[in-house]
Amino acid sequence: MAEIWKPNVTVAAIVERDGKFLLVEENTVVGLRLNQPAGHWENNETLVEAVVREALEETAYDVEPEALLGIYTTHNPASDITYLRFAYVCHITGHDPDRSLDNGIERAVWLTPEEIAAGTDIHRSPLVLRCVQDYLAGNRYPLELVTHS
Repeated sequence: MAEIWKPNVTVAAIVERDGKFLLVEENTVVGLRLNQPAGHWENNETLVEAVVREALEETAYDVEPEALLGIYTTHNPASDITYLRFAYVCHITGHDPDRSLDNGIERAVWLTPEEIAAGTDIHRSPLVLRCVQDYLAGNRYPLELVTHS
């Protein structure tokens, strides 16, 4: 019997404020990389709950999702892992500057689309720029597109 293949399901918060996007600098096995606040979907939570949790853990910002930006796939050939990413457009509802960030996260940063596009060599995945481009193109889907039962 063949092994069942499963992608890694992740969520990402796409947060724009005053023309800049919230990203994180994180340590990876290949060095410091830029990513949206993002992480794995955990058991017993909705995808919306996951994106709120990940944003808080990685940036110390409380966010509220307002729309689904898109559903993306990407394959990392080095690890042979395929990721299925649910990206959510979020707005900030609070901030705790004294909160410790997740292990491996160096800091949260605000960057312009131009700064993000200029740094593709240090992006965690090609989805970092793609999500910013889709946000700027106006892509938005209702949160109800994804249902949990």
